[in-house]
Amino acid sequence: MTHAQNPARGIALMILAILLFTAMDAAAKGLIQRYPAPQVVWARFAGQFLIVALVLNRRVPVLVRTRHPVLHLWRCLFQMGATAFFFLSLTHIGLAEATALTDLNPVLITLGAALFLGEKLGPRRIAGVVAALVGAMIIIRPGAGVFTPWALLPLGAALSYTGNAILTRRLGPSESPWTSMIWAAGFGTLVAALALPFVWTPVAPEDLAIFALIGMLGTAAQLCLIRSFSIAEAGVVAPFAYLGIVFATFWGGLFYGELPDQWTVIGALVIVGAGLYVWHRETNAARQERAAQDRR
Repeated sequence: MTHAQNPARGIALMILAILLFTAMDAAAKGLIQRYPAPQVVWARFAGQFLIVALVLNRRVPVLVRTRHPVLHLWRCLFQMGATAFFFLSLTHIGLAEATALTDLNPVLITLGAALFLGEKLGPRRIAGVVAALVGAMIIIRPGAGVFTPWALLPLGAALSYTGNAILTRRLGPSESPWTSMIWAAGFGTLVAALALPFVWTPVAPEDLAIFALIGMLGTAAQLCLIRSFSIAEAGVVAPFAYLGIVFATFWGGLFYGELPDQWTVIGALVIVGAGLYVWHRETNAARQERAAQDRR
């Protein structure tokens, strides 16, 4: 299977994926205050496994087949690491701060895509990444107490997410996104389940809906992410992951009273501006390329 390249749609799907991921993280932050992190991680992947199995039904045996099992295993490992590191960090770091540190990954993705996938690292993409990084630094303000030893956890999540994104881009054009969904859900459920006998805490009835919500949000977000990397180059969509800081700040203020200060607002505006700039330039470039092809 090959997917037609569509940068504008890929960017839109990335924004939707980040919105859903940050909503999932906000729900997970509340649960991790009452349940062990491995139990919440297991719920995230087990929920995805059940949803994918229900949606695909009899097609599961067909779609689970792949020509790249080793790449899928590495991708699953990176995705598992990104989720586990980030969820663990939420017990010690605020949602917006943890997201800001994790959202250093667009720089790593853009550089990694150029190094491992041969994607072009043009001035438009470099400008978008650098501007978004400046916005992230305005928000987290190094030296303001954000960089504690616990900050290594979201940084580990950023590195893991980068590996996951690059492998998703590598696999995306040749396989169905459902194949990656099945592998990730099965791997994450199995690995997280190994810790359950040692950490399991009975779930209160009022929390069952939140556990289920985490699985649904994670599934929808992962599907959007895979599709985004399948139809657009990693260097194009990666800068839009910085919007996670904006969304996480909103969720943190709405559910946990973590209201943003003026520097967070300024940094968020820089990030949004950088994202809109990249979107505009890439959309125009794709339109001009299609027009040139039509003239031929």
